[in-house]
Amino acid sequence: MRTRALPDPDTLPAFDRRHAPRDPVLDLPNGGLDHPPRILLLYGSLRERSYSRFTVEEAARLLRHFGAEPRIFDPSDLPLPDQVKGDDHPAVRDLRELAMWSEGQVWCSPERHGQITGVMKAQIDHLPLSIGGLRPTQGRTLAVMQVSGGSQSFNAVNTLRLLGRWMRMFTIPNQSSIAKAFQEFDENGRMRPSSYYERIVDVVEELVRFTVLLRPHVRTLTDRYSERRIEAAAPIDVAKDLSAIAIAQQAKGTGR
Repeated sequence: MRTRALPDPDTLPAFDRRHAPRDPVLDLPNGGLDHPPRILLLYGSLRERSYSRFTVEEAARLLRHFGAEPRIFDPSDLPLPDQVKGDDHPAVRDLRELAMWSEGQVWCSPERHGQITGVMKAQIDHLPLSIGGLRPTQGRTLAVMQVSGGSQSFNAVNTLRLLGRWMRMFTIPNQSSIAKAFQEFDENGRMRPSSYYERIVDVVEELVRFTVLLRPHVRTLTDRYSERRIEAAAPIDVAKDLSAIAIAQQAKGTGR
């Protein structure tokens, strides 16, 4: 499984434990689900000193502190969408398996030319709305973050919010945008105490709460009339259905 090992998973030098409950969901109904919230984290840069990776690592440590189970996907050998016939690649399979395992996700991208990076978008593009009757993103909670090399911006998080909505996820209200990220991390990749770090704590704490609140009700919240109608309808005639024809032509054009 392509997951990154988390360095110093329980070391939180910038975190003041006096002001954060160990269990932020203690008084929330859990719907009988007692396992830790399962959170998948995605980052958007392959550089050795990747600030988006450093950010999700800080988030993963906080998730552990708040009682969740985080897993960080490693996109280092993920092919581009449509690069491999039938998406038959172990990295694609691992990413989709982790998405199916998750109950919530964290997406963090650098902002490049005013947008998210290709590495970030490729990971999201490898997560179909539906595959084999399963939906790897629908009903999951989502927290969005970005890092910038210059002044603070919100272009990347705005795009990630749009994508989260498209992927039928419940994106939490809070978000994180770290300006001049190169100044916010020490030589070991650990985030220095700052208002930016405090915002990450807020985002993670909120994500855990929303995940615990929503996960018992995901089936009800995502039960759609249109999908029930399609499931009950007669089989589609692929020779006449316009969407089936378009998909077939697209597949032919990409060599599938």
